[in-house]
Amino acid sequence: MSDDTRPLNSTPSTHSTISATEATVLSALGRVIDPEIRKPIVELDMIGGVSVQGGTASIALKLTIVGCPAADTIERDVREAAASVPGVSAVDVDVTIMTRAERDALTDKLRGGRAKTMQFGPDSLTRIYAVTSGKGGVGKSTLTANLGVALAARGLRVGIVDADVFGFSIPGILGIAGAKPTQVNEMILPPLAHDVKVISIGMFVPSTSSGQAADRVVSWRGPMLHRTIQQFLTDVYFGDLDILLLDLPPGTGDIAISIGQLLPQAEIIVVTTPQPAAAEVAERSALVARQTGQKVIGVVENMAGLPQADGSILDIFGSGGGADAAARLSTPEEPVTVLASIPLSIALREGGDTGRPIVLTHPDEPAARAITELAAQLAVRARGLAGRKLGFTVN
Repeated sequence: MSDDTRPLNSTPSTHSTISATEATVLSALGRVIDPEIRKPIVELDMIGGVSVQGGTASIALKLTIVGCPAADTIERDVREAAASVPGVSAVDVDVTIMTRAERDALTDKLRGGRAKTMQFGPDSLTRIYAVTSGKGGVGKSTLTANLGVALAARGLRVGIVDADVFGFSIPGILGIAGAKPTQVNEMILPPLAHDVKVISIGMFVPSTSSGQAADRVVSWRGPMLHRTIQQFLTDVYFGDLDILLLDLPPGTGDIAISIGQLLPQAEIIVVTTPQPAAAEVAERSALVARQTGQKVIGVVENMAGLPQADGSILDIFGSGGGADAAARLSTPEEPVTVLASIPLSIALREGGDTGRPIVLTHPDEPAARAITELAAQLAVRARGLAGRKLGFTVN
């Protein structure tokens, strides 16, 4: 990738009042962030040149691909940044597209010069939480989506992999149904929702004009499922994440096993309702995770009663299932606790239907507070050292 930021016009710029130099404009452009890659466009070598003459700043802007979805945003931000420099009275932006060689250099730079490999290996500093359940309908995806948004609101860099290939719902819950990733060569840039990077098979299924998934189902066997998850973890560029959340499909099928093989360091959060029968089923997904070497860190009891106007709680789905599941999953070496108890909430359900997470729209609602408190717990958990390269040798 070219680092050439020499003036487009070799004639030096002179002004009778304030002198706006190419370096000053370039410094201002360093504050412009690519909304997909989340890095300064100057660092990404998207500025091919800068010149200032007669108060006019001329800027060569190189987009990554034809039809870049962030093109208008980037060009607007470039114009505003350059116009903010004292002495600049006009801005001229020449928009072009990177060459194949420049895109190759960009993807190589983003990967840190390493060959294409899974981003979240055993030496990764990213904390990985896999959210699982024994059966569907317990609110696992809604919890994952809101938890990701709550973590991002704390200033953390968060990604979500919607690993529920057959029942993908994360894009709709986060309000980005119909969003498509941008592909730069073999690198996939995930869409952003509420400051969370998101990837889902639903983004690759044909959609209708309204953005909803078309009447197609994903009907794949184990090898295809494994390759899909592996591609999400290899080809999708998440950048440096603090936390990666995985929304697993319910049960103990192929994907759960693949996640165990690909991400043995992932920590498992089991979601259940208070109903004892549901809690018993939920335990099975945790036991499968343990068989692949993953650690079960806790249980989230969802739909834990409906608050009444008089302050009482109506236990529609019973009570105690979360605590029972945690107790049965606990071992002397690996205690399991109830991480959160989330009450039934109409606002939480409506937020999932409309793509407006409750932790943003109704932060004081009891369910939102419970999810926010769960995010606070997970945000400060230390990444374990098991299996990690410590970066030193003993002579």
